[in-house]
Amino acid sequence: MNVPGEEPNRAPDDQPYFFLSYAHTPRVGSGGGDPDHWVRVLYRDLCAHIMMLTDLPAHVPAGFMDREMSSGDGWPQKLGENLARCRVFVPLLSRRYFTSEMCGREWYAFHERQMRVQAVDGREVSAIVPALWTGIDYTQLPDSVRHIHLDHSNFGDRYATNGIYGLMKLSRLRDEYEETVLTLAQRIVQVAEQTALPPSRPRDYEHTPSAFRPRGEGPRRIHLTVAAPTRHALPGERDPGPYGDDAQDWNPYHSESTRPLPTIAQELIRSLDYRITVSSFDDEDTDTPGEAGAGPDGKAESRPGILLVDRWSLTDDERRRRLRDFDRSSRPWISAIVPWNRADLQCHGERGRQLTAALEETLPQILERGRRTDSRIAVNGVPTLKAFTDVLPAVVAHSTRQYLKHAEAHPPPGPHVPRPRLMGPVQPPYPAGEPDDEGEA
Repeated sequence: MNVPGEEPNRAPDDQPYFFLSYAHTPRVGSGGGDPDHWVRVLYRDLCAHIMMLTDLPAHVPAGFMDREMSSGDGWPQKLGENLARCRVFVPLLSRRYFTSEMCGREWYAFHERQMRVQAVDGREVSAIVPALWTGIDYTQLPDSVRHIHLDHSNFGDRYATNGIYGLMKLSRLRDEYEETVLTLAQRIVQVAEQTALPPSRPRDYEHTPSAFRPRGEGPRRIHLTVAAPTRHALPGERDPGPYGDDAQDWNPYHSESTRPLPTIAQELIRSLDYRITVSSFDDEDTDTPGEAGAGPDGKAESRPGILLVDRWSLTDDERRRRLRDFDRSSRPWISAIVPWNRADLQCHGERGRQLTAALEETLPQILERGRRTDSRIAVNGVPTLKAFTDVLPAVVAHSTRQYLKHAEAHPPPGPHVPRPRLMGPVQPPYPAGEPDDEGEA
């Protein structure tokens, strides 16, 4: 919302220009200096350039880096506050970066902040400015970051090969380092002023998921099924505002968001480093959403699944029957989320109680499983868009854990190979009369 007399989309003047996200290098041995010394040098150089390029007041820091924070009380709150206030997010990309849970949390928190802005006012926001700390293999990037523009052609071949760290350490490339850092500072300022990303309420950093899957884990997949009516199949008294021509156009939080909820959910799940497929419940060929497509053996592929259900969808008798059948045969790794906009007056009162009773009767098994988790709000009714974006990662993680726990394992083809076993040393037998290792007969 714009304040009268204030420029629209203008960021407050006390926001730091950038948040420097980097993977901490382990200290080797008991001696030596700070292993992240050169990151600190880069940070100071960037801050100096930005102060020269802008009219930022002297009391406002140009950037943020966790260099002065210890693991004592208050550091998660400090990280969360700066991720919610900085104008630009600058990840220092390296092989170590994508294996760092801390970096993954920082990336996810900032990306989620961008998505909320896009949901509220409809403008696409991209305020992530990656920088190469060392050379990386682009084919190994997580799925969650592949949508980010990573074209570094303006910085030169040596930068692409060696990264900023290599330019700093090679004295003959000092001029290229200075030019690269100045160009990066100019890019940060340009993006900050173009996007004007407003500050947000800080996210609980310690409960923020990582945007990168754990080291050594293969691609993760999940299926999202939307059970919602279209605007052409609503009961007469229902406001058509939240609905469109397809179930995937459903926007229950239309009073605070311009985007369909399945689209927001899809992007958030993808930012958790999942490969996601989405379908409408009414279009499913089977009564078991989550069985998405056929695998190499011709059988249906199973994967974790989430049912995004509108209680108003239960006013259709045939859909309600299919949902009831689906609940009876649902697998442990199928979860549900029930958005229920607290600002939608038609979702309250006697009609709201009737729809709630219908939901309880239709999906008793899935709802009961959901209430046994820490994210019971997901099935009890998610009242706001923020509550939805907060609970979605927890539901995704729960469905994945249940899938790994219960799903049938499919070993690779070929003969069975027994598990290796550790055994004690065995002394080889010697023919009679031959000496052993110590020369005895």
